[in-house]
Amino acid sequence: MQGTLSHLSHHVYFWLKNPASSADKARLLQGVQTLTAIPSITGFHIGTPAATEDREVIDSSYAVSWLAFFASEADEQGYQVHPIHLKFIADCEDLWSKVVVYDSLNTAG
Repeated sequence: MQGTLSHLSHHVYFWLKNPASSADKARLLQGVQTLTAIPSITGFHIGTPAATEDREVIDSSYAVSWLAFFASEADEQGYQVHPIHLKFIADCEDLWSKVVVYDSLNTAG
C-alpha cells in the first residue's frame, strides 16, 4: 500500500443466517455501504470471498467483509457509537449468525 497509512484498521467478517439467500446478502451489502458515510473513516473496502485457490489457510466461509481505516483509535471509537453505525446494526443484525472483528494498529514506519 502506497501513500499515507492509516493508524488503525477495523476488519469485520459477517456470516449470514441464511447463506443461500441472495436477498439477505444484498441487504447486508447495502447496509454495509451506509457505513462509508461516517466521516472518521479514511478508507474502506467492502468485499465477498474471492475465488482464490483452495488452501488450508484460507477461510472463505463468510458472506461479506467490511474493512475500514481510521487515523486514530479515538476515531474508531467514535465510529462505534456513530448514529449511522448504530442504525446499521439495528437494521441488519437479524441477517447474521456470526460476526468476527479484527482490529489492528499500523506498525509500518
